[in-house]
Amino acid sequence: MANFFPRSSNYLPLKILLCVVVSGIAATAAVWYYFTPKYTRVGYEPTQPVPFSHAIHVEQLGMDCRYCHSFVEVAAHSNVPTTQVCMNCHKEGGVQTNNKKLEAVRDSWESGRPVEWIQIHKTPEYVYFNHSVHVNRGVSCVSCHGKVNEMEVVYHKEPMSMAWCLDCHRNPEAHLRPANEVTNLNWVPEDGVTQEEIGRQIKADWNIQPPQNCSACHR
Repeated sequence: MANFFPRSSNYLPLKILLCVVVSGIAATAAVWYYFTPKYTRVGYEPTQPVPFSHAIHVEQLGMDCRYCHSFVEVAAHSNVPTTQVCMNCHKEGGVQTNNKKLEAVRDSWESGRPVEWIQIHKTPEYVYFNHSVHVNRGVSCVSCHGKVNEMEVVYHKEPMSMAWCLDCHRNPEAHLRPANEVTNLNWVPEDGVTQEEIGRQIKADWNIQPPQNCSACHR
């Protein structure tokens, strides 16, 4: 009796298995990339209710980060500036008082309702992060937020993923700088001294030992 199925059908189970394996690898790779902070966060640049330019305020006018973000050195979370902070210059100081771009700020001042700024950098609720601890030990704003002083519109520069944080905790020397230079986003080592050398010295002086276990961030 002749075979009902052709000889090539003997390889059908192997072909199906191969397709399943390849599809599984492709799906895993897609999820690995498209659902990671490098894809979902980096480059996030929302349109804010007020077109605030850090390039003008910081780089051109020389304002210190702490004038607007006044709690960075003392609080676990950095603060979004209040309308009062804006109006110190744009009302009391007479700077650009009637500029149409500041309409949302004036409305906030008159109504008492805060400007609805869109928060860009935010750790998940299940992650413990203390902003002041990092700043007071020599971790600059630029390490996490990039050269904000050059940004017309602030965007998410770094992924701030678990792996990204651990890279810094395992090698803090690459990011530590003198505490008085933390908000100087243009700071670079001088006199032929490298970042690693400065970082190692600061690490030794302050006995900085960043935790690398799960309980450091998940408490």
